[in-house]
Amino acid sequence: MSNPASPPAVGVLDPRPELTFPPGFLWGAATAAYQVEGAATEGGRTPSIWDTFSHTPGRVREGHTGDVACDHYHRLRDDVALMADLGLTSYRFSVSWPRVQPGGTGPANPEGLDFYRRLIDELLTHGIEPWLTLYHWDLPQPLEDAGGWPARDTAARFADYTTLVADALGDRVRYWTTLNEPWCSAFLGYGSGTHAPGRSDGADAVRAGHHLMLGHGLAVQALRAARPEAEVGVTVNLYPVTPATDAPADRDAARRIDALANRFFLDPLLRGAYPPDLMADLREVTDFGHVRDGDLAVISSPLDLVGINYYSRHVVAAPVEGVEPEAYWRSPSCWPGSEDVRFVSRGVPVTDMNWEIDAPGLVETLRRVHDEYTDLPLYVTENGSAFVDEVADGRVDDADRLAYFDAHLRAAHAAIGAGVPLRGYFAWSLMDNFEWAWGYTKRFGMIYVDYESQARIPKSSARWYAEVIRRNGLAAQ
Repeated sequence: MSNPASPPAVGVLDPRPELTFPPGFLWGAATAAYQVEGAATEGGRTPSIWDTFSHTPGRVREGHTGDVACDHYHRLRDDVALMADLGLTSYRFSVSWPRVQPGGTGPANPEGLDFYRRLIDELLTHGIEPWLTLYHWDLPQPLEDAGGWPARDTAARFADYTTLVADALGDRVRYWTTLNEPWCSAFLGYGSGTHAPGRSDGADAVRAGHHLMLGHGLAVQALRAARPEAEVGVTVNLYPVTPATDAPADRDAARRIDALANRFFLDPLLRGAYPPDLMADLREVTDFGHVRDGDLAVISSPLDLVGINYYSRHVVAAPVEGVEPEAYWRSPSCWPGSEDVRFVSRGVPVTDMNWEIDAPGLVETLRRVHDEYTDLPLYVTENGSAFVDEVADGRVDDADRLAYFDAHLRAAHAAIGAGVPLRGYFAWSLMDNFEWAWGYTKRFGMIYVDYESQARIPKSSARWYAEVIRRNGLAAQ
């Protein structure tokens, strides 16, 4: 694909007609608790699976951990002031389960809740809508020790935790996301083992995926009971999946990966059933005996919105004799039942994560969810890119990231023009942070973080995004 036309220089008002977004469109940025908060042992917080994983030698690049991260726990007022300077109208953050409910059971930790009260109050003072994610991968370690997400009881524990958070914070939070990217939690955490807790078992991954969705459904019910006025949704990471050729074997490879990457979650959440072809693909992995009567009705509890995280496209092909499968995720075992599928590079521009840049795929993804699954409001709850950033004369000129945002916001606008009820966009990420198994070696932020001094430097993309928000639109190409 070709690169998008260069946007106007930051601060220069382009005279061309604008692509205007709908009134009230939410302009946000997103983070996750373990990636930014630090203070890993302060305020009554106990270990999560990511604390354990990152402290296990060989699990995370260069031995990095989230012990300090961006020190957001101590710098929240300054960080919210940066959000206000950008003009954000919403901030999507996650609550740390082990900070709020140490050990994953029992009463809430008042000191942990107070941190989030201060954060929410600071956001509201600056006119920024809080968007609360209940689970962004930091399962309390004792729950993992008891079986983790492959164990059914974890879903019930998640519902209890949801009630604690809703009772304490729900009077000031309108938007709620239950889970962030359950595919990653299940298939990277329990399939490939490249994410916490680092287990590698296909059947466990499938069970984890189901129980994550069951926990979601129970959490939706808990939120409805505690806060009937809340707007509740879930965030899934979705990919267009394209066959490398039109050959029947490649088309079937694409069907299999689409089933695991997309329909494994979309169909139970929005249709109340697993796709029959997915269940057939996984027959040698599991008999789905973990699915009990009534589970799918709970999982498909009515929602108010759907969040979509979009980063790239999967192009796949059938196996070729003598050619080893390629995979983005270091191990093909995050695709149980499809380990032999090859992930094909098209030779197009990539980010520092080696993810292909494919803005039209965002239009395709949004239209598919709207056309095939739901009329609910949709939100792009994550979209962004990692690139190598350098500080020069106190500035960070991240032209590649700026172009990435520009192209994907144009795609978002095109989706709206095609009838998709897109209501908001959250850039990933507000600031550079702990990038999971990559540690601090990958930078996604609009704000540069010097991890030694904790100094923050808004990048060119941040200043550009601030102008987009002020104008509620983009210059037409």
